[in-house]
Amino acid sequence: MSQTVRPRRSVLYMPGANTRALEKARTLPADALIFDLEDAVAPEAKEAARTNVVLAAESRAYGKREIVIRCNGLGTPWGEADIAAIAQSGADAILVPKVESATQVTHVVSLLDTAGAPSTMAVWAMMETPKGILRAEEIAGAHPRLGLFVMGTNDLVKDMRARHTPMRLPMITALGIGMLAARAHGLAILDGVYNDIQDSEGFRAVCQQGLEMGFDGKTLIHPSQVEPCNEIFAPSAAELEMAGKIVAAFKAAQAEGKGVVTVDGRMIENLHVEQAERALALASAIKELQAAA
Repeated sequence: MSQTVRPRRSVLYMPGANTRALEKARTLPADALIFDLEDAVAPEAKEAARTNVVLAAESRAYGKREIVIRCNGLGTPWGEADIAAIAQSGADAILVPKVESATQVTHVVSLLDTAGAPSTMAVWAMMETPKGILRAEEIAGAHPRLGLFVMGTNDLVKDMRARHTPMRLPMITALGIGMLAARAHGLAILDGVYNDIQDSEGFRAVCQQGLEMGFDGKTLIHPSQVEPCNEIFAPSAAELEMAGKIVAAFKAAQAEGKGVVTVDGRMIENLHVEQAERALALASAIKELQAAA
């Protein structure tokens, strides 16, 4: 699935059984919302939650925010019915938990097609098990509908018997493999959640680390995390100023037939121009999203 520049700085999980939370989400400045039918919902509330999230997605009350619904796994009593309901909900994407093979992705796609999902509905994959990470490249190339990886760091830490640490060294290999596989196949990729809602300093540090690693944004568990996440994953004023200079200098050099471009004493190549254009496009898309909120 070819990637347009779409802001996904902050992607907030909302529990599907909580109608008040789904309503509150209409006013939150998150770039995207994941209506969750899986981890956040008790077994006895699964069917009611499914109805809730479908109605919420159908309502079109979320402006230009991307709306994603996380289904239950296909090995559960609710998975197939979730997929059939999501197919008709008007959501932008379905998020599939614990993806461990390309076959799983194509099976979900066939269920979506059977249920009449529009061709624009993307599949997002939770990468949250050791097996999934080791097959990340195979999964990333599974189907054109697949648009994005979400790193499920809590489950990975559990399965690896690792520890949550400030620098996330136990996670670096898994995060890097997920990143490489996603980018090799033109997918977007989101970092995992940060559990300590009270620790704003630690949260900012992990957002910065995710940005430096190349993530498009971060999945979040609380509305208080949205604003700092948006700030860190957006291009800064200084970056945008430099990006503008780079694009202008490159165009001027092309017009004059010059092969060498310098900006503020730095040699500029095509790759710098691509990065600059992407930063400017992202800033423009963020502005458009905010204007529509």
